[in-house]
Formats: sequence, C-alpha cells, structure tokens
Amino acid sequence: MITKRHIKDFIKGPAHILNHVLLIAVSAGFALSLPYTAEYLAKKFLVYWTQIGSEKIFLVSVELTLAVFLILFFNYAGRSLRDRRFARMAKEAGLISVSSAKGFFARRRTRKLKESQGIERDIMVIGSTGCRTFADAAGDLHAVIRNCREARIMLLNPFGDGATIRARSILDPDITVEHFRDQIARSIAFLKELKAVQRNVRLKLYNEVPLFKLAISGEFIWLKHYHAGLDVQRLPEFVFRHGQNPGSLYTPFYQYFLKLWNNPGIPEYDLETDELVYRDGAGNEARREPFYHGELAGMA
Repeated sequence: MITKRHIKDFIKGPAHILNHVLLIAVSAGFALSLPYTAEYLAKKFLVYWTQIGSEKIFLVSVELTLAVFLILFFNYAGRSLRDRRFARMAKEAGLISVSSAKGFFARRRTRKLKESQGIERDIMVIGSTGCRTFADAAGDLHAVIRNCREARIMLLNPFGDGATIRARSILDPDITVEHFRDQIARSIAFLKELKAVQRNVRLKLYNEVPLFKLAISGEFIWLKHYHAGLDVQRLPEFVFRHGQNPGSLYTPFYQYFLKLWNNPGIPEYDLETDELVYRDGAGNEARREPFYHGELAGMA
C-alpha cells in the first residue's frame, strides 16, 4: 500500500539530487565565467586609467593625498612607539601621573586622590612653611591631616639658614623672611589646634635649604622640587605608586623621608610646651630648648 510518506520520500529523493546538480552547475558556470569577467574588468580599468592618466591635476592630487596620508601614518606610528616607550619608562620608575600647576582638572584629581588615601591613615610630609599645603583651608592636605591617623611633618626652622636662603631666592618682592616666618607660625598654630583635640601630630623643624616638597600616604607619594627663584606652586607635581618593581622611585623617596625624620640633629617641636626636643641615636630624649622664648608664637 502506497502511503503519503512513501510519496514524500519519492519526491524528496530526486529533489535532493536536483539541488546538488544545480549547485554544481552554478559553481561550474561561475568558474568558467571568471576569465571573461576578469578580462572585462581589465578592459574597463584600462579605459578608465587611460582617461585618468591624461588628467595631470588628478594624478598630482592623488600623489599629494597619498604622500600626506603616509606622512601622517608614519608620524602617528612613530609617536605611538615613543609614547609606549615613555609609558614603560614611567612604569619602571613607579610614576603614574604628572599634574601641571596650570591644569585645573589634573590638580583636582590629585587632590581627590590625596583625600582618598589620607583619611584614617598615616601621612608624612616635608615642606617649607606648610601654610598653603595644610594650614590654609583650601590646601590639598588640610582635610587629610585633620582626619589622618598619625601625621609626621617636617617644616623649615623659621630662624634657620634654610628659611632665610629659600625666602631670599624667590624674586617676588612680597616673599620675605618675615613672610616665611609668619606662614610657619600659622602652620604651627594649626597643628597645635589638632594636638589640643588629641590628634596624633608630630612636627620637626630642619635648618637645611628645602630640596623636595614631599607627601606620603598609603601607597602613593606626591613630589615637587624646590627650584631656586621659583614658587613651588608653579612647578609640576609627580605622583609615584608603590609596587613590586625594584626600580620604582617610591622606595628611595620613602627612605629619604625616614632618614631625615630619624636624624638626631633635627629637633622635634613640642606642640604643647613650645620647646625643641633633641634625641639621641636611639630615639631617647637628650635635652630640651625653649623655642626662641615664644618669638614665633608672638608673630602669628
């Protein structure tokens, strides 16, 4: 008995075979037509090229366009290679950012990074007067030092040679030795306020000419250098990040701070008694001296 299924199978078989035959025929036809198609395209190309070849302006334009394209391409490729090389060099040094003194958004990002790294953490600072850095409410480290766990700060001794030399090296007539001393007095007054509310704040005063403006908190270091004759605020700030790379500059700058901080020749300023505390190599208190009988406090 012939069923519908038998009929479908009978029709499906020849149809399947016919489909393969058609595919083979189309493929063969396409293959056989390739030489004629190529010949046709070649003739058309030669015709158009003959017409274009007589147009000198067009050819010159094409050559110039191609030359400009190649120049731009090779310049971009060269710049990309240089940028990658500089990026590798910066990574080796641990440098992650350089913010210009004129870059508003860069300085804003740097300030937010300082605040995020400094809250409830230890912070270490080396500066000249510290007034614009943390004593001023608009300073980058003002909120950080207010909310840090412990602060170790080093500023210029206002009556030392370093403060005098630094002040006189700046050409701005408004920057004088007295101006420096007034700024340091404001910074000390700010730190005394924090000490009065049981904040863990320590201050040391050094006599040498300042070399770096340095702040360390968390895994980041912010660095500027003091250039003779220039306000440090006009110079770029470099940001280094701690990492496993032994070539990173984070470690030597960190050690630079610790070496100065542990130098027994640099006295600590007692924020409660206004005395300079000198310690021996083991860190034990050796002697105390009154800090110029409160002269600086009287200036603030």
